[in-house]
Amino acid sequence: QVELVESGGGSVQAGGSLRLSCTASGGFFRINAMGWYRQGSGKQRELVARIGDGGTNYADSLEGRFTISRDDAKNTVHLEMNSVKPEDTAVYYCYANLRTTRDRDFWGQGTQVTVSS
Repeated sequence: QVELVESGGGSVQAGGSLRLSCTASGGFFRINAMGWYRQGSGKQRELVARIGDGGTNYADSLEGRFTISRDDAKNTVHLEMNSVKPEDTAVYYCYANLRTTRDRDFWGQGTQVTVSS
């Protein structure tokens, strides 16, 4: 059974930094893509960053403040969040597209990030 376990969320002051990590485990053959989405209060879930075979994608609103990286040896994806702003406050969800018997999407439980001004 596939599981995505997130870590690194918490509270930080505006202008600070935070690092999120997510590790995939269980029965899969290949990681096609991993990434992070977020959902602020009263908002729709939106893409933050994604890294896969086709390259890396970031939300335009990030203005280069976040960096996503992947450690395939550890089945882990990291999100380095720098110069955070109060509007970055949200629940951050790890996402993975993994090859099991077919290619499937998986989601983590979510980790809260709160940025105070």
